[in-house]
Amino acid sequence: MKSTTAVTVALGATAAVVVAALVQAAGNDPIGTALTMAVPAEYQNLIEEAGNTCPEVTPNLLAALLTQESQFNPKAQSPVGAQGIAQFMPSTWQEHGIDGNGDDKNDVWDPEDAIPSSAKYLCTIAEDVKDVPGDKQKNMLAAYNAGSDAVKRYGGVPPYKETQNYVRSITALADQNKGGGKVATTEQAATAINAAEQMIGTPYSWGGGNANGPSTGTCCSPSGRTGKSTKGFDCSGLTLYAYAKAGIALPRTAAAQYAASEPVKPGDVKPGDLVFYGASAAGIHHVGIYVGSGWMIDAPRPGTQVRYSPMDTMPDLFGVARPTSNNNKEI
Repeated sequence: MKSTTAVTVALGATAAVVVAALVQAAGNDPIGTALTMAVPAEYQNLIEEAGNTCPEVTPNLLAALLTQESQFNPKAQSPVGAQGIAQFMPSTWQEHGIDGNGDDKNDVWDPEDAIPSSAKYLCTIAEDVKDVPGDKQKNMLAAYNAGSDAVKRYGGVPPYKETQNYVRSITALADQNKGGGKVATTEQAATAINAAEQMIGTPYSWGGGNANGPSTGTCCSPSGRTGKSTKGFDCSGLTLYAYAKAGIALPRTAAAQYAASEPVKPGDVKPGDLVFYGASAAGIHHVGIYVGSGWMIDAPRPGTQVRYSPMDTMPDLFGVARPTSNNNKEI
C-alpha cells in the first residue's frame, strides 16, 4: 500500500455535514476579541458580537461551546429535551432566553436569539462562580455543564469525568488557532504515517504509548481490561507518538487531539489526517491515522495489535481533522 498517495475519502452523510459545518471560512472583521475558529459563515457575526458580552466569554470559546453542544445545528434536540443550537433546556430558556434580533420573540430555535442568549447565560454563570478559585473560564464552563453548586462545592472543576472532558474539549478547541499554529505539512504527515507503520504488530495497551514509543499502560478500559502488564499503544498513544516523530506535540486523549486539530472537508482529506469516532466532540473515543483509499492505521482495542483498519470499522465516524502545531493546555 502506498500510504503517501493523496486520495479522497467518501465519508458518510452525517460525518460529511459535521466536517463541512466546522470548516466554513470565518471572516476578518473582529469585534473586540477576534474570532479565529472556523465557523459556519451565517453565524460568524452573531458569535463575534455575542462572544464579547463579558470578559470570561470570547468568540472562540462561544464557537467551541456551540460546536460541542450542537455542531451548529439550530434544529438539534437531545434525548433529555435540550433544544436548539445552544441546547437550552426549556426551563433554562424560559429564565435566560432573550430576544436577540428584536422581533419580539424569544425563540430557542432561532440562532439570532439562542446564540446571544447562550453568551448571556455564560456571563450569568461566570458571575455566580466568580469567587471560586482557579481558572474563571473553566469554572464557568464546568458550571454550565454540572451546575454552579457543584463548582462551588468542589472549589473548581468538579471531579466528574463528563464535566472534565467537556471543559477540556471546549477550551482546547477554543485555543486551537491561537498563536498562529500551523497544520501538519505533507512531509510531517508522511513522517507520522511512517512512524505508525513501524509500530504495526505492537500490542494494544490501555493507556499505553507516549512520545517516545510503546509503554505499559493503566487500568482499566470500559470492559475492565488493564494495560499495566502490556507494553504497547492505545489509539491516542499511537497518534501522539507518530506525530511526535514529525515534530508536532498532540494532547494525550482522542477528544483533546480532535480539539487540537483543524477539521477538514471530505474532499480535502489527505494521508496523515486523523480520523475520529464518537457521538460528540467531548465523547470521541477512538482515533486513527488515515493512509489512503479508505484505510487507516490504528490501535483498535484490548486484545488486538496496531494494524491497518477500514474507516468503516466503527459505525460512529465523527469527522476527520489535521493536527496543528499548537500545544493545548489540559485541565
